[in-house]
Amino acid sequence: MEKFNLWFESIINALQQPIYWWQLLALSVAALLASMANKKLQLLLEAQNQQSVGFRHIAVRSLQRLLWPLSAMLLLLPIKAIFEWYNLPMQLLQIAVPILLALALIRLSIYILRKAFTVSPLLKSSENFLAGLIWFAVLLHLAGWLPLVLEMLDSLAMTIGETRITVLSILKLVFMIALAFTIAIWLAELISKRLLQSSHISPSMRVGFAKFSKFLLITLAFLLALNAVGINLSSLAVFGGALGVGLGFGLQRIASNFISGFILVLDRSIKPGDIITVGDKFGWVEQLNARYVVVRNREGVDTLIPNENLITSEVINWSYADPNVRVIIKVQISYDDDPEQAMALMLECAFASPRVLRDPIPTVRLMEFADSGIELQLRVWIADLEKGTGAVKSDINLAIWRAFKQHHITIPYPQRDLHIKSGWPPLDKPEQD
Repeated sequence: MEKFNLWFESIINALQQPIYWWQLLALSVAALLASMANKKLQLLLEAQNQQSVGFRHIAVRSLQRLLWPLSAMLLLLPIKAIFEWYNLPMQLLQIAVPILLALALIRLSIYILRKAFTVSPLLKSSENFLAGLIWFAVLLHLAGWLPLVLEMLDSLAMTIGETRITVLSILKLVFMIALAFTIAIWLAELISKRLLQSSHISPSMRVGFAKFSKFLLITLAFLLALNAVGINLSSLAVFGGALGVGLGFGLQRIASNFISGFILVLDRSIKPGDIITVGDKFGWVEQLNARYVVVRNREGVDTLIPNENLITSEVINWSYADPNVRVIIKVQISYDDDPEQAMALMLECAFASPRVLRDPIPTVRLMEFADSGIELQLRVWIADLEKGTGAVKSDINLAIWRAFKQHHITIPYPQRDLHIKSGWPPLDKPEQD
């Protein structure tokens, strides 16, 4: 604290000298002019950005982040030359130029780092915070104040047993974990992108390898971060025991879903794009995640089904071995009509929908002599069940209706014959007055 007090007193003494106020005024003028220029140029760049895509979009966004520090630095260079011309002290100006350059490089690096990951609201919103935090550390280093600040943080400590915990050690731990996790997630996403581009690996195995690599890299990153800050890994045995007790009492469902996710991936029973039915839920598999599977139905609604349910319950996989699915259209005709003629007409109407396959060929069957008429079934095959069967049935039913109307084939209404038998006792006539 004594060094900190001396450092604080030196700053107060420096601020009492007029030459420092002139430098502060120059810095303020440069920052104000840079802000005004930045506001004008940002509007022009934003208009350009709306029409740009791909690499040009990234370049425009990068320039937007570099605009203010670079413009402030360009304004400081002539001010610095004026101070040199009149042999005036310019300690603050000499520090300000590399600080602005460092700010530009940091903002550019953070933006490129964010582009290397999948866009998430947390990462996008924390971009300015991370850039400011790193820039503040660089500022302390360039001003020569960083060792003093680190020493002060190390002096703020508490002792638990034989372990001395300081604010500096906690910050180091957070920084190392964040750095290790950043590298691990970046490597995991790089591996995942490489796997997705491979045509020699099945989709389920790609998901499995991606999950396993991400889990392994994050675990290694956590252990390496703890080891880097001096924490003995043998002390994690207590944590492992507590985790085992937690799994036994309250987290067994989470562990079960996590392990079930790996089983689904390894046995390749369900993969992205499969059309499945679980209970009353029908749809196609969008994602295989660590804890759940995302199933999207025809209405565009995503259902999150826990992995354990797919292991322990009955699942219908419509596209497990063959994507072809049979669709049955039922029609009744009158007993007065010729069923062979109706069957021939129904077979001609089979291809009224362009989604009907020609192999396997459509067939028509006489299934039953029902109460109201003769039941016929037209059986066709489609290969895109994820688009539903309503449109196929509608097109074929409409074509059958037109063909039956043209050839005078009747589709009967439900009928019931009522026979009144004679011999019932006559009703008593009412007495007449």
